[in-house]
Amino acid sequence: MAKTEKDTRFPTPKPLASHGPARVIAMCNQKGGVGKTTTTINLAASLAEYGRKVLLIDFDPQGALTAGLGFHTHEGSTIYELMKGEITDTRSTILHTSIANLDLIPANIDLSAAEMELVNAISRERILAGLIRQIADDYDVVIIDCQPSLGLLTVNALTAAHGVIIPLATEFFALRGVAILEGIINKVRALLNPTLNLDGILATMYDPRTLHSHEVLERVRERYGDKLFKSVINRTVKFPDATAAGLPITGFAPSSAAAEAYRTVARELVSRGCAP
Repeated sequence: MAKTEKDTRFPTPKPLASHGPARVIAMCNQKGGVGKTTTTINLAASLAEYGRKVLLIDFDPQGALTAGLGFHTHEGSTIYELMKGEITDTRSTILHTSIANLDLIPANIDLSAAEMELVNAISRERILAGLIRQIADDYDVVIIDCQPSLGLLTVNALTAAHGVIIPLATEFFALRGVAILEGIINKVRALLNPTLNLDGILATMYDPRTLHSHEVLERVRERYGDKLFKSVINRTVKFPDATAAGLPITGFAPSSAAAEAYRTVARELVSRGCAP
């Protein structure tokens, strides 16, 4: 996927005649440093380029998604106030990004207290789902950037979602946690959200020059088959540069191979029926 030309395996999504209700996707991996937030930002921006109205929810107390889109994490209301019930109108927390069709509900370190504070709340696993229902008809896709853990916040995201995308760095250590995450997805499906699906596993940080990356990618393909996206995200310095600029790669370096790689993921997602 180092080509800059368009990958013709997946057609350009057709324009939508209307918007909503949204399909909700949880971007999830309990291991940090696998390209989860990078994938959230750039997949969303690519879908927005194709005319989809996209809402991002920063559900990680580190607030990397919020900062990566150019916002200060301590300005305005966040998902934490919504989860606590201090704010009841989801729309009041939505920020409009510099990218057309792309909005954000921000987060900051305050969210780290939510798991302990909500432990005795009624239907605590379904709080996020209720908040998303308020705005589902306004968007085509909602993507939740989960924190790198498998606690109450992640269970909330999985309960609210229709599908899960697992970004997986092409490193052997990254493989170890996928089976655990699969088990959590299966439990949530059985107990809380019977419609939850694994939309796919996306190989990230791929280095085509190394045998190690090739071997890991082949092992994932053998284990997960069609659940592995055909699109692959190569390792490049352009991603941290774009993050520092507060822009998705499609805005920072729109003609780069990295930008086209995420456009390909977006087209493949729509081709799979996992986004409108």
